[in-house]
Amino acid sequence: MRTNLPKLLVLLAVTLVLTSSSPAKYDPIKSQFVVVLDAGHGGKDPGNRGGGFEEKDIALNIILKVGKELQKNPNIKVIYTRSTDVFIPLDKRAQIANDAKADLFVSVHCNAHNSQAYGTETFVLGLHRNQANFEVAKRENSVIFLEEDYHVTYDGFDPNSPESYIGMTIMQEEYLDQSILLADFVQKKFTRELKRNDRGVKQAGFLVLRQTYMPSVLIETGFLTNTSEGAFLNSNSGQEKMADAIYSAINDYSHSINLAVLENLEKNSSPKIATQTVLDDNFEDITFKVQLAASSRKLEPRSSNFKGLTPVFREQEGKLYKYYFGATTSYSQINQLHSEAKSKGYKSSYVVAFKGGEKITVNEALKSQGK
Repeated sequence: MRTNLPKLLVLLAVTLVLTSSSPAKYDPIKSQFVVVLDAGHGGKDPGNRGGGFEEKDIALNIILKVGKELQKNPNIKVIYTRSTDVFIPLDKRAQIANDAKADLFVSVHCNAHNSQAYGTETFVLGLHRNQANFEVAKRENSVIFLEEDYHVTYDGFDPNSPESYIGMTIMQEEYLDQSILLADFVQKKFTRELKRNDRGVKQAGFLVLRQTYMPSVLIETGFLTNTSEGAFLNSNSGQEKMADAIYSAINDYSHSINLAVLENLEKNSSPKIATQTVLDDNFEDITFKVQLAASSRKLEPRSSNFKGLTPVFREQEGKLYKYYFGATTSYSQINQLHSEAKSKGYKSSYVVAFKGGEKITVNEALKSQGK
């Protein structure tokens, strides 16, 4: 059998360097993907009562069904903001997610309108582009009026004042792409598999999303005020179907950012074996990068602006500037760079992949060469 001796020696040398390095330089891979599930409203806050149904009950039933399915996967940890009919302030819901260092925050609600409007829509945090989105945000945010000292808790925020929403998107800017990705998965599951009317992925100023430090979405599962849709959402069958779609979307999202691959390496291999396993994995037509942040601010991509990391690249997409660390065809090398970025404080950074200049999911990249 012929052996590529030079290549083998290079791999061996790199492996020795990596495995002899201090492990404190690299953050350990999380053993579980943490999902915080938030059932809207609860307790003294019934939500909307369209069609004679109660939003708080339907949202809780759907969330519990989603959690039940997710918990079947040992790699996923589920945390509920509420699992019973209790009132939880909006800021407390975000705090639960932040304290858990969650990878995702998913809030479930039901819509209402003074017409027979119908369909599903999934929101990420942002400035509402029209009055309809503003009305949805106002309705969901008005729960703060049931809280004591809400003016202090939310820094004088007034759900009914458009001016209060200006600037509230800053906290979620760096998670926007991931939030939109999850929202898109959710909407596609609803519309393609359940044939629900697609009202799209939208942006609006939801307080419950404002202070979360992870990708976050708010799902409006349909209109209780619509005769047919309200009855569907109030039925056990309808709730099961909506929950299964949300579960599938979360599952697809977790695969798209390739957490399963990283978790299997940690679970099944020692650090030394894992390093040797993935070193020889160059993808000639794929470029991997670490996305550090996405922001409306235009920063010079020099190391002093990014905690000493170099090289950093800036690319503009729409009104946002995206900042990437490193560029390599090696999947093992990009994971090393990702560990370096996290050790520098970029805990929410993640690996992205490009093919022919177009962004693809990391999962697609890994499958492209049968790796």
